[in-house]
Amino acid sequence: MLGWALTFLIIALIAGLLGFGGIAGASAGIAKILFFIFLVLLVASVVMHLVRGAAR
Repeated sequence: MLGWALTFLIIALIAGLLGFGGIAGASAGIAKILFFIFLVLLVASVVMHLVRGAAR
């Protein structure tokens, strides 16, 4: 998922350099959403790992 976020970020940067403002904004928005989803899943994974480790 982090790879997709980076891909959309690169697309946004390239589109911004070429002057496609709408595409750049949409790609940057998608990259931002995917990055935050990645962070939420990372935190949930760490919490679950800590809970399972404490149960043993």
